[in-house]
Amino acid sequence: MSEERGEWMMSVDQRRMQHSDAAQESHKLWIEEHLKRRKGEEKRRLEEGHQYAEQLFATQIWLPAVGHLEYLHPEYALTDFRDKQRFLDFAYIRPPYRICFEIDGYSSHAQQISRRSFADGLMRQNQLILDDWLVFRFAVDDLEQQQRRCQQMILHILGKLYGGIPKQSTPLTPREAQMYQLIVELGAPVTPGMVAERLGMEHTYVRKLLRSMFTKGYIVSASKRASNQRIRYYLPSEKKRI
Repeated sequence: MSEERGEWMMSVDQRRMQHSDAAQESHKLWIEEHLKRRKGEEKRRLEEGHQYAEQLFATQIWLPAVGHLEYLHPEYALTDFRDKQRFLDFAYIRPPYRICFEIDGYSSHAQQISRRSFADGLMRQNQLILDDWLVFRFAVDDLEQQQRRCQQMILHILGKLYGGIPKQSTPLTPREAQMYQLIVELGAPVTPGMVAERLGMEHTYVRKLLRSMFTKGYIVSASKRASNQRIRYYLPSEKKRI
């Protein structure tokens, strides 16, 4: 191998390491933000359920393909028709769609579950589809051995449903990002009071941050108003996404 080609190969490896380090850091901050907003069983589930396979999907598949983790929720809690709490490995919630991404390990699904659990898992997926969720499944083996193929699948899914990938632009502060995530999750017009109550923040502080997010274009007024009128209800902007 020539010296020039050797240096080129080293630079490629260095870039890969840098990208991997950046993905790990983004993933760490993302999990920390979700842990701050969760309590009880939902927090415990995220701490214990988000392990190797889920981390692999987030850092080696999703981040390289999409570039950020906005709209993606790890260990997302749902209540089924029998009032039983269930968790999705990942939920991508971006109107008008709700997408479930499940990670399946061969051993856990083929050898280590009972017939009853197997049937329950199928019924769980049926219920998700009836509730208008889109469900996609990935094998751990593919996450390890077919990463480019998995990344392309993510791009195809988002491209078909949304026409492209949402881009990051004017950055939000961590607090603003937390509020924006809540507004997206609620999926309905919100008031400053609702946001303040949900996040345990002072009403005046929340109103200030909402004005900042409105100026940056991340949220819009949910109703027509005169220019001098205070905004009472907010919605996520369809023109500008994180």
